[in-house]
Amino acid sequence: MRTDEPIYLDHAATTPVRPEVAEAMSACLANHFGNPSSGHRWGRDARHRLEAARISVAASLGVSSAHVRFTRGGTESDNLAILGRVRRGLADGHTPHVVTSSIEHPAVFEAAERAASEGARHTVVGFRDGNFDLDALETAIRAKPSVVSCMWVNNETGLVLPLAEIGAECRRRGVPLHSDAVQAVGKIPVSLEEVPVDLVTVTGHKIYGPKGTGALIARDFRALEPLHYGGGQEGGLRPGTEDVGGAAGLAEALRLAVEEAPAESVRLGSIRDDVESRLSRRIAGLRVNGAGLPRAPHILSVGIPGADSDTLLAALDVCGIAASGGSACASGSSAPSRSLAALYPGDTAATLRLSFGRLTRARQVGRIVNRVVRAVERTRALVTA
Repeated sequence: MRTDEPIYLDHAATTPVRPEVAEAMSACLANHFGNPSSGHRWGRDARHRLEAARISVAASLGVSSAHVRFTRGGTESDNLAILGRVRRGLADGHTPHVVTSSIEHPAVFEAAERAASEGARHTVVGFRDGNFDLDALETAIRAKPSVVSCMWVNNETGLVLPLAEIGAECRRRGVPLHSDAVQAVGKIPVSLEEVPVDLVTVTGHKIYGPKGTGALIARDFRALEPLHYGGGQEGGLRPGTEDVGGAAGLAEALRLAVEEAPAESVRLGSIRDDVESRLSRRIAGLRVNGAGLPRAPHILSVGIPGADSDTLLAALDVCGIAASGGSACASGSSAPSRSLAALYPGDTAATLRLSFGRLTRARQVGRIVNRVVRAVERTRALVTA
């Protein structure tokens, strides 16, 4: 391998489509082109392939296929879980109440804010001494909110929220729990049989599947209002002609991700820990975001004082490292990260997120560390010049 070869460390933003997924999609595009709602043989063939994908997604997550609805991605699934629940409550004459953690993805947090503008209440539960405030959550749950939404793994820091405890408390109080599991599936164990979650968001492009694909898993879709209108597809919850090839790609990507997760999580965790250890020794003042807390193995987020995030990322790009400052969904925004502000109020350190995946190799660790150190040194020199 060339020592100057670019290294992709932004798997938490998106991943390449793996060959097995591309093959499954190609077969659908070539052979299952009919409209699944059509009654003729081409339509029936497409419908059969769509339902096979639904059964596969359900099997990967340990649920019945009746609990799976295909969407166009994680953002739509998050919006459907939050706004769908709120609008059903409003239609029934209630004043809905949404409870979210302070580190939710914008697809959840902004949906909750939108719900508040439509007449709902929005309560945010934060962190205390670096840990998710379960006591504050319990207090909020006592008010019997319409839905609680807590992500499984934070997309910026890799922090793993205590979903089992959160789910148990929600179930005890009879409150539905939604979790954005986009960064969890394929990285850590995600069992919908063991963890009491009522609504779960998954997407394809974070697990080597196609962009624009996703699913919402729900125990009871009757409690949701659709966001779109004009057809009866996906049980009337997501109208529009179904993307059979996309569903097949999502199903295959999810199957492979879940199957390979035990070994891959160990491999990525080892790489992450090695990079973390070496950077901590070589970069003065470096802080590992979420250190000492449960973290998913594929994300390393660090705070670097005396550096500017945008300049650092540009320097890394020149060095051949693809990385990010945090969520790709917030790219171009100068606003401070809500997730990091919740963990480190008032902190001004530059944030660097390195996210590892199938393209990452252990033999690259030395080059990764050297390039990051060099970029930090250059960036700090510019700041102090």
